[in-house]
Amino acid sequence: MKISEVSDKLNLTPSTLRYYEMMKLIPPIHRDRSGVRDYSEIDINWIEFIKCMREVGLPVESLKTYTQLFQEGDQTIQKRKEILEKERKNLVQKREELDKSINQLSNKIDSYDEHLLLYERELNDSQKELDLTKCKIY
Repeated sequence: MKISEVSDKLNLTPSTLRYYEMMKLIPPIHRDRSGVRDYSEIDINWIEFIKCMREVGLPVESLKTYTQLFQEGDQTIQKRKEILEKERKNLVQKREELDKSINQLSNKIDSYDEHLLLYERELNDSQKELDLTKCKIY
């Protein structure tokens, strides 16, 4: 599959695909006789994995190390697993921080209605007083 087809299929730009390869986030892509990249299904699976990991914020260096270890073979399985576990721990921590921020915002939004209602009542009460003042005969 050519780079334009992979780009369309995975919704990535060709420059992103070339970047993944240049940064060694994915194994080297086979090239045809003309030197044009020819992506296999295995390559596409790698790209999908890297895309997913980048979307959730995994650092390039972690993914680069993971790919390098993968290419070294099965003796690196434990190291690769440790990388993924470490990154999952980081993501869980980020999620907890996001959940805390979301809860704070939700509480603020919930209390807004209460404060807004009080403000509107005060405004309405002061408006009534103003209206009464206008009715006074001097």
